[in-house]
Amino acid sequence: MKPNLEDYDQACQTYRWEQTAQELGLPGSTGYNKATVCIDGHPPEVMARPALIWESVTGQCEIYTFGDLKRETSKAAHFLKNLGLKPADRVFVFLERIPELYIVVFGALKNQAIVGPLFAAFGPDAIKDRVQDCQARFVVTSPALKNRIDAILPECPSVEKVIVIDRKGDYTSPLPHEVLYDPKNLPETFDVPYTDPDTLSIIHYTSGTTGKPKGAVHRHAAVISQAATAKYVLDLHPQTDIYWCTADPGWVTGTSYGMFGPWAWGTTQVVYEGPFKAEQWYRLIQDYKVTVWYTAPTAIRMLMKAGDEVPDMPSLRHCLSVGEPLNPEAITWGERVLGHTFHDTWWQTETGCMHICNYPVMLVKPGSMGRPHPGVEAAILDEQWNPLPAGEEGHLAVRPSAPSFFRTYWQKDEMYQSKLKNGWYITGDRASMDQDGYFWFFGRSDDVINTGGHLVGPFEVESALIEHPAVAEAGVIGIPDPERMEVVKAFVSLKNGYSPSEELKQDIQQFVRNVLAAHAMPRAIEFIDSLPKTRSGKIMRRLLKARELGLPEGDTSTLED
Repeated sequence: MKPNLEDYDQACQTYRWEQTAQELGLPGSTGYNKATVCIDGHPPEVMARPALIWESVTGQCEIYTFGDLKRETSKAAHFLKNLGLKPADRVFVFLERIPELYIVVFGALKNQAIVGPLFAAFGPDAIKDRVQDCQARFVVTSPALKNRIDAILPECPSVEKVIVIDRKGDYTSPLPHEVLYDPKNLPETFDVPYTDPDTLSIIHYTSGTTGKPKGAVHRHAAVISQAATAKYVLDLHPQTDIYWCTADPGWVTGTSYGMFGPWAWGTTQVVYEGPFKAEQWYRLIQDYKVTVWYTAPTAIRMLMKAGDEVPDMPSLRHCLSVGEPLNPEAITWGERVLGHTFHDTWWQTETGCMHICNYPVMLVKPGSMGRPHPGVEAAILDEQWNPLPAGEEGHLAVRPSAPSFFRTYWQKDEMYQSKLKNGWYITGDRASMDQDGYFWFFGRSDDVINTGGHLVGPFEVESALIEHPAVAEAGVIGIPDPERMEVVKAFVSLKNGYSPSEELKQDIQQFVRNVLAAHAMPRAIEFIDSLPKTRSGKIMRRLLKARELGLPEGDTSTLED
């Protein structure tokens, strides 16, 4: 199949975001509203196409066409409007990965509300921080999750109604502040108001080392660059592709590429409610004939840990990863075992869409983030925020010009402005760019280890570690040392069939020394069953460091169970 992006260099010279806006017919009769772009505005032949193929944790399957979603999201829009929802009101959606999650999000967007998707694994404190910060009026949840909402309501007076979605139909005792979701007799069409490009749409909270999580706010026009990158990076061909994004909608990937980008083109998506299991994931790809698969490096490493015996998956044609840098070993494993190259993508909650990527038309350099998407300008900056030449390591920065770029942090505009220097958005990552224009991740600015005058990027040590045949996952931090200022410490999770021992520790150390250098060798190795990760797959190095040094752990609301 011919890729949508056939000539990368030419596209970098000629492509403009406005071209995708024109392809999407924007502005349409409702302006830039994401619900119209992704659901209501498709032609009749697309409306008959499956939009959502959902499998429950128990194996139940439901299929919704775009026409079905237009009807159900319109009912949801009326339901919310009848409760008094107004434009710019905040609606938090705290649900399992069920069809109603997607339906309510678009129903709220039709009303020009601001939607805050929440991880179903969040505890009460994490929910409270977000609801309080945003002064949400409505929270949508399920009977199984409702107790966590109940626990925070006394401290969240802004919440007027808790909408309970009861798929089983056995929740019979709603409290005075609750309303059961019942869209049965509501109209099946909804007049979406004209929506300006800067009308706010989605708020995703991102965690930091200190302080409360901060809400990155995105606008409706974000769908332009989300659609563009879905076309050119995911390489979606909507008439033939079945696409699976494994990200939870509580994370930005689960909305940007689990809702907006793919559905803007009318692509069929698979959604799975259940947890990770290697054999289950392979079965889903087989059963639903998935062709394009977007997942996380952590999931790929867990598949590697499960072994090289994998079933035949003839439908699969394009694989991608996101969440943290993809180690070279994972790429070579994918090529050797799956017969596919995983194409890594770099972006952030704040950028709203992929910014530096590996494309089907382009050579993949294992370990590289790839090259900037056409329309994106990226650079490596020095300490005075000036561009550095190829080969120099410094601050990774991008121009804040993509339509999906966040507008501010909610009620923290001073923090937002602090991220902008000399017209660049400072990402907080350190990286370098080679002579071919490929970017290489070095580490977070506060992760880089200074050992004996040498700067060591945790990612390069982690990549070397997981090349060792015994190592499944690794997290690397710097710990204080009286001679070297810092030394490298590694936390290592072993593959099945290997047990911790002093001999294995020394073998791993020597392996890294041979692959990298003596100064990059972990002076200390601690074997642990699993590494602390966010649900989006990022290893939480700062948490490893905090626990090692007895420091405050900061916000842990996105920590995986």
